[in-house]
Amino acid sequence: MKNKFPWYFRIPLLFFGIWGLMEFFIDGGDQPAFIAYPITQAFLLFILLLLISIELIISAIENVMFQTLSAEAQQRYLSAETKPMISFKWLRSLYLKLLGHDQKRPEEAIELDHNYDGIRELDNNLPPWWVYMFYATMLFGVVYLVRFHLIHDYDQTQEFEQELAQAQIDIENYKKTAKNLVDVNTVSLLTDASDLKAGKTIFENNCVACHMADGGGGIGPNLTDTHWILGGGIKKVFETISEGGRDGKGMIAWKQSLKPLEMAQVASYVIGMQGQTPANPKAAEGDILWPEELPSLEKAKE
Repeated sequence: MKNKFPWYFRIPLLFFGIWGLMEFFIDGGDQPAFIAYPITQAFLLFILLLLISIELIISAIENVMFQTLSAEAQQRYLSAETKPMISFKWLRSLYLKLLGHDQKRPEEAIELDHNYDGIRELDNNLPPWWVYMFYATMLFGVVYLVRFHLIHDYDQTQEFEQELAQAQIDIENYKKTAKNLVDVNTVSLLTDASDLKAGKTIFENNCVACHMADGGGGIGPNLTDTHWILGGGIKKVFETISEGGRDGKGMIAWKQSLKPLEMAQVASYVIGMQGQTPANPKAAEGDILWPEELPSLEKAKE
């Protein structure tokens, strides 16, 4: 007796079932397991080939067993064959209807008097699926005309500006969750209290030996005045912390010791030290450069 559940249902069902179990038991983090671990793709391919092989083997065994039966037994087997559990007659009927196929009308009735080297031309109607799609495009055109040319819902410039504004919002939200991906070109001033507190801790653990706890300077320059040797602003300060100071007499590069987020935090904290009064300030060095981000930081502190 043949299986009521056809092979073209069994194979996809088992394959995707195994795939789902694999994704459930293998943690791929933010990505599906088959992307995070390429070896799983080879496993899935093996499973698919195995399922197909099993179906072919079962079919071959059934065929061999069928051939060993007598003619009478073969007839009984075929007469007792069950119908598939799922029928697609309605799907085929819909398919033929969309094609405009009319079984009751013979080709001779619609044949035109055109014959080119045995190639005949039939007077077929346009397929209904094509006609329906044409009507849909007409409806779409009318809606588009009314919406954008009569009502003036919005134009391309407004759509671009809206998408640009949304992109800026998405970028800011992304930065909040991906601060460790910043570099000297994308770093921005951090004003959250938690970031400034973390920056202060990093400064106290790594920078006070040269700059003093209050930023007044010692071996290193005074960080509270408006003079900067290698440039002020969050990008320049971040770059100085990351790459180090002047060759031979500047501070070391901290990019091997600090994460990008930590360098952004301590850079923001250093900029916030502008205008403070240290106990023993060191003489000013460098050029006067007032960081443009300072007003934002002062506002955040209020």
